[in-house]
Amino acid sequence: MSKDFRTKNHAAFRLQYHIVFVIKYRHQCLNGEILSRLESIFRDVLRKWDCDLLEFSGESDHVHLLVDAHPALEVSRLAGNLKTVSARRIRSEYTEHLKPYFWKPYFWSRSYCVVSAGGASLETLKAYIEQQDRPA
Repeated sequence: MSKDFRTKNHAAFRLQYHIVFVIKYRHQCLNGEILSRLESIFRDVLRKWDCDLLEFSGESDHVHLLVDAHPALEVSRLAGNLKTVSARRIRSEYTEHLKPYFWKPYFWSRSYCVVSAGGASLETLKAYIEQQDRPA
């Protein structure tokens, strides 16, 4: 992972979030083709939010995204937008495939997981802060 900082509006930053979305009812309806399409959709949406998709993968019932973000980002709004746009597109493009899994217009579970991801562990950061030369 790159140690380079992004800059914008007098700020230097490197913010990454690990986001997990789960299929409603944990239905195992994702296949390789749908995962590839989801990755493309997520990249497009994130580009509009001035973010980057660093990594993407998933299994048959959930997906993982590693997102490079900026400080002005509202993560909850981003997560909601990613889920809304991807669900709408996937449900319209793969209607027949998804018919056996959903009797209502569902796709993602209402919940999601977001974890901040950095290059250093909390212990390393704590030790660095503690070692600062505090003036008397």
